[in-house]
Amino acid sequence: MKFFIDTANLEQIKEAQELGVLDGVTTNPSLMAKEGITGKNNILKHYVDICNIVDGDVSAEVNAMDLEGMIKEGEELAELHEQIVVKLPMTKEGIKACKYFSDRGIRTNVTLVFSAGQAILAAKAGATYVSPFLGRLDDVSTDGLNLIDEIRQIYDNYAFETQILAASVRHTMHVVNCAKIGADVMTGPLSSILGLLKHPLTDIGIAQFIADYEKGNK
Repeated sequence: MKFFIDTANLEQIKEAQELGVLDGVTTNPSLMAKEGITGKNNILKHYVDICNIVDGDVSAEVNAMDLEGMIKEGEELAELHEQIVVKLPMTKEGIKACKYFSDRGIRTNVTLVFSAGQAILAAKAGATYVSPFLGRLDDVSTDGLNLIDEIRQIYDNYAFETQILAASVRHTMHVVNCAKIGADVMTGPLSSILGLLKHPLTDIGIAQFIADYEKGNK
């Protein structure tokens, strides 16, 4: 399973990259605003800055809701850097744009997916990635992991090449469970990745090793 980090914070992206397990980055207008990145030129430059840190795909989201606007923005984003993946909303116009881009070899990520039916449409339109938001489903007392499982089964049934990008990952167990189900990618905060390092028995074992070493080397 690929590990993406869901942020626009360059320091966090660098930290994840230095860990040696980062495969890509997802961003959106809200994450840009959180980092104080505003204005079209600043946002476009920030995408390039991210691409210069990581080796993998970087999802860059369109803001337009109409087909013409999505195409215009998406083509501009795709021209920024070869690692850019155009992020599109799960709407009728978004699916049309997805088909437009896939026919032209431009990679896409269809986002804000909350049902298996939506995931089928994205795959049929040739999406590179589909992003079901499992954390947001959990927030409304719906099993987000079950959606990932349904999509995995459907995509396997028909050999769809679209990759399942489990989004809105909130914590470490989301990561583990997505891996068990067979998600192709997970994207979440840096804490969800770093949390995989932690176990109290590891901490106890290290403390014991250090103590034993110090006893024997006084």
